[in-house]
Formats: sequence, C-alpha cells, structure tokens
Amino acid sequence: MKKQIATIGLEMHCELKSNSKVFSSAKNSYSETPNSNIAPLDMAFPGTLPVVNKKCVADALKVSIALHCKQPEYIYFDRKNYYYPDLPKGYQITQMTDPVGVNGKIEIEVNGKLFPVYIHDVHLEEDSASLDHFFDTSNIDYNRSGVPLLELVTEPCFHTAEEAVAFLEHMIRIYRYLGISDADTKKGQIRCDVNVSIADEDANELGTKVETKNVNSIGGVAGTINYEIKRQTKLKEEGRYSEVEQETRRWDEETLATIHMRSKVDAIDYKYFVEPNIPKFKLSKEWLDEIKSSIPRLHLERKQDYTENYGLSSYDAEVLIKEKEVSDYFEECLNLGIDAKSASNWITTQILGYINKTGMKINDLYLTPKRLKDLIDETNKGTISSKQAKEIFAKVIEEEKEIKDYISKDNAQINDKEGLTKIIDKILANNPSQIEEYKNGRTNLFDYFVGQVMKETRGKANPVITKEILTEKLK
Repeated sequence: MKKQIATIGLEMHCELKSNSKVFSSAKNSYSETPNSNIAPLDMAFPGTLPVVNKKCVADALKVSIALHCKQPEYIYFDRKNYYYPDLPKGYQITQMTDPVGVNGKIEIEVNGKLFPVYIHDVHLEEDSASLDHFFDTSNIDYNRSGVPLLELVTEPCFHTAEEAVAFLEHMIRIYRYLGISDADTKKGQIRCDVNVSIADEDANELGTKVETKNVNSIGGVAGTINYEIKRQTKLKEEGRYSEVEQETRRWDEETLATIHMRSKVDAIDYKYFVEPNIPKFKLSKEWLDEIKSSIPRLHLERKQDYTENYGLSSYDAEVLIKEKEVSDYFEECLNLGIDAKSASNWITTQILGYINKTGMKINDLYLTPKRLKDLIDETNKGTISSKQAKEIFAKVIEEEKEIKDYISKDNAQINDKEGLTKIIDKILANNPSQIEEYKNGRTNLFDYFVGQVMKETRGKANPVITKEILTEKLK
C-alpha cells in the first residue's frame, strides 16, 4: 500500500472590531441578550439600504497588506444568493469578483522552522444571524446579522494538523497585533471551514475534498483534520475510497468525530452578481499608504529581532511577543537603554506573574518602563539588592509611589568592603568548628557563612562582595 499524503486547506472567518456593523448603524458588540444589537437593515426590512463602514474596509485592507496580497483597483461587493433561515434577505453581501486581497504569501513558524503559506484571497462580508436550537423549536438571534466578517481562504498547502493549527494561531496574533479583532474563539469571533483530502504520495491530482463547516475552536480544527485523515485513510486501505464523497460534514465536540451533513455532488451555484445598492469606489494610493503605515511590526519579525539581535532565548522571545502590549512594553524598555536580558527577566517573571495573578493589563501597570529602569539602575549601582528590588517592585505597584521613596540609608545595600570585612571576621571568629569542617570538605557550609552575614546585616550586605571576601578568608 502506497503512503498517503493529506492535503488541507482552510477558510478562516474572523469577526472585526468596530463601533457599528459593516452595512448598518447597529452596535457591533458581543451580547448574550438576543436581538439587542439590531437595526432594520439587519432583519431585511423593506426599504432599507446598506451603507459601507469605512473602518471595516480599512481593517480588511490592513490584513491584505500584512499577508502580502495584491489589492484591487476598486472596492465593490457582490450578492451571494442562497436561502437559509438565518439569512433574512435571501442573499449575503460579500466579495467574490474582486476581493480586498488575492495571491498572498506569508511564512509561519512550525517547530522552530519557517513554513510558507499561500493565500488564495481575503474578502470582506457580512455575517449571518445565528440559530439557537431547542427541543422542538429554533429561535433566530439577529445580533450577529451584519457583523463585519473577514474571510481568509488559503491554498491547499498544509499536510498536517500541526501546520494548520500553527497558521491559525499565527493569524489570531496578526488580527490582535493589527487591533482589528479580539479574535476570541469563546465568543465565536473565529470560525473555520476545514477541507481535507488524501492521495497517494506520488499522485498528480488531489483526492476527493471533504469540507467540515464552522469549526469554532483551535482544538476542534486539529481534531477535525486528524479524524478525517484517519477516516479517509482507513477507507482507502480497505479498498473503499469510492465511499469518500464530496460532502459537507460538521465537527461534534462530544464524540470527537466529524458527522455527515449533506452531499455536495457539484459546486453550489450562488448566482453571484454585483451588489447594486453599494457604488464601487476607487482605492487611492494615498489611502493605501496611510493604511500600510499604520501596520506595526508583527510578532514573528519581533521574535527574530529579539533572538538574533538581542540574544534572547526562543522561549523568552515567544513569551514577550504573545501579546502586542507586552512586546511594546519590552521595546520601550529597550528604547530607554535597559539591557535586553535584564528587561526580559523582569517582564517574563515578576511583571507577567503579577498581571496574570491580578488580571490587570500591562498598559495599566503603575510600574512603567521608566520606573522599571529606575529600579534596575538602583540594583545595578548596588544601592539595593535583587531581593530588595523585588520587594520594592511589589510596593511601587500597590502603593503607586516612586522608586526613590523606598530607598533610604536604613535599607540601602552595604557595599563598603572594609565594613563587610569586619563583620565577616567577627562571624568567622565565632564559628571555628564550622571553618574546620568547611576546610575538611563540607563546602556546602559556604552558604551557611553567607547566611550568617545576611542575618547580621538584616539582608543588606552586597552578596557579590560578601562571597568574594568569604572566598578569600576561607582559603
């Protein structure tokens, strides 16, 4: 039996962040109260006309540019005609003829290596309403109707669930870095259609494509891919590949399996035509340049910069780029002249530990990069010890005072070598038996002597100088 190769393509839907919906004035906001964010247009009332939300178009173009797509000369929309209960107009306003972006390419990181992903197109459309199914009835919630939806269609360029998941996680970060979406799967802001086929390793054509619709979690996408590969491969090995039909399936979270929904013998004819109620408009170079200039450095570029130019480990860099706000905080530290590794250590341990515990956002932290620099500078000068710095860190945040307010003669670190030598001489004189044991091989007693010095000085002795003096005295 020849080796089977899976081929996977994704259609990723992301709800955009805006004050109003893409074609109506209704509030675009997540709400658990049904039908609370609606306007007449969302329910297809007669006489209502769509008006394009300029911000949504700009955000869609941001993604197009970030994915190195080609942008169209004109922006216009199409009608996609089909009937479903959650589509009150009987058609969806979308883009098919000339999307906001086509023929893109990006690189993502998979297991520490760069992997190319090819983008077929990116298009802006309106979301449908949602159906809530109960025992003997289904209710329609129009809150989601008209929510701006960005659909990203990849070429069939993935071969494992790991690659597909890495791409989804990469895109979620891009959406968040661009500030166009919270990309929260728990709120249904990210959904995915997953296309999977298998074929012999040396086959010239792809196998029969099976589509799984509306998978709404990262784990669900991985589960869908792995299940379909296993299911289709088993049929192939049993000589029943003809049973793999072009169909639409759904992912079931309870059984962790895909389930048949409907056959798809031929492509559905949606009878697309240009939306007559929205005039097309020409994209100016000035507007595209303005949009392009608003795109920040994205996470993968930052990670490469941190590891290659600042000597950070891949792990630390990954922690720093996980959220744009944290990465921005780190870069502000660099701009202030803080050593990269020192800033990284403080952020990845103390700062992230605090904000994860409290639920606070790093932008709301009283310990700004400037205050962190003050704290690190005092530690580097030897004014305070690293232990004292951690204590001051907590107090600065809780009491919202400056670093200098916690540094006085009473708590300043002892850096006077002559003074420390006198203290150490006294301690050694009072511990002759421990000195003898140390010289006879109990080298772990060195920490005992350090501890005695810290006890005598109430933790204010400079540990580096203390160890230097002890090393010399205990020869």
